[in-house]
Amino acid sequence: MLDPEKIRKDFPIFKRKFKGSALAYLDNAATTQKPCQVMEAMDDYYRNFNANPHRGAYRLVADATERYESARKNIAAFIGARQEEIIFTRNATESLNLVATVVCQQAAPGSSILLTQMEHHSNIVPWQMNAKRHNLRIKYAKIRSYGALCMEDMPQELAIRPAVFSFTHVSNVLGTINDAVKLCRLAHESGALACVDAAQSVPHMKVDVRKIGCDFLAFSGHKMLGPTGIGVLYMRRDLQETLPPFLVGGDMIKEVTFEGATWNSPPYKFEAGTPNVAGAVGLSAAVDYLKKIGMEKIEKHEQELASYCREKLSGIPGIKFYGPKKGAGIVSYNIGKLHAHDVGQFADEDGIAIRTGHHCAQPLMKLMGEPATCRASVYIYNSEEEVHRLAASMKRAQKTLG
Repeated sequence: MLDPEKIRKDFPIFKRKFKGSALAYLDNAATTQKPCQVMEAMDDYYRNFNANPHRGAYRLVADATERYESARKNIAAFIGARQEEIIFTRNATESLNLVATVVCQQAAPGSSILLTQMEHHSNIVPWQMNAKRHNLRIKYAKIRSYGALCMEDMPQELAIRPAVFSFTHVSNVLGTINDAVKLCRLAHESGALACVDAAQSVPHMKVDVRKIGCDFLAFSGHKMLGPTGIGVLYMRRDLQETLPPFLVGGDMIKEVTFEGATWNSPPYKFEAGTPNVAGAVGLSAAVDYLKKIGMEKIEKHEQELASYCREKLSGIPGIKFYGPKKGAGIVSYNIGKLHAHDVGQFADEDGIAIRTGHHCAQPLMKLMGEPATCRASVYIYNSEEEVHRLAASMKRAQKTLG
């Protein structure tokens, strides 16, 4: 097991008191807190190496470029990719927008896109917008009442031979862990490209793009101890050559004339403008921090803590859980007829941060018949003691409001 108390010493925010209580931060599916090592790496970059990479012939540019590309290499190795297959974006949302835009641009009119009913808005809305723009159809693979994909129906779902199948690796609402390896294999057998939203998996478990066999994989830095404003898109090398750029302008060009332009080699073809070098450096430091702990240990800690959380909450009258009993480190629930926002305010009064609302997954919430749920999501610095505090707070909310 991990030692959350030891880990918390690396995170300055946990020195804060909220209404006299230590912060129990249980909203890690939304964003994670940042260790000193990440902040120090970014500070060191700005203090000693700041320059615009890939531009200029002086020493400082070479230093900035080296740190930017070293970060790319480190992050690539973390997910089993080649260095040139890593494209830096602002977040997973931008990564998915990039994929939706360039893939739909080349899809044949009238062809289909397959998603699932458990997708985050970031893996629905970009496809909807581009489908309208290019006369494409969107289909949704169905889920079961307990939140798992109907895997036996997937061959039939893919029989429409979609241009792309884009799905979440781990549901941010339900904690469902989808079999990405099998889904990508089925997608390729149908002739579809496979895109994986890994925003909730890369921070919490060992992810290897080669083993998964995906064509695209997206995740955000801020959900894995890194800074905001930096995201990653893995794109298979051969696709980088054939797909058009997303944004255009500086640094992604090879040559510009008054008549037109030619593109830089990948991955720079997809990185227009001055990049977030400090963000990449910070994310690389976050990767080092996670590797030092070990992704297998992190996944085990989260799953055991989430299971413990379910157990402690299960005694509250009227509580209802959503999603599979065994999944990722996410526990979604409601208490009787209490509104999730009211329950969340009780938690806040006790210094506990949980997420309440539709979790940017309104189609899924409508399918569940709920306008909102409470969500506790754990990470490396969370402990059983915080679970006890959450359970006590939820009991108080039920007793007071129920």
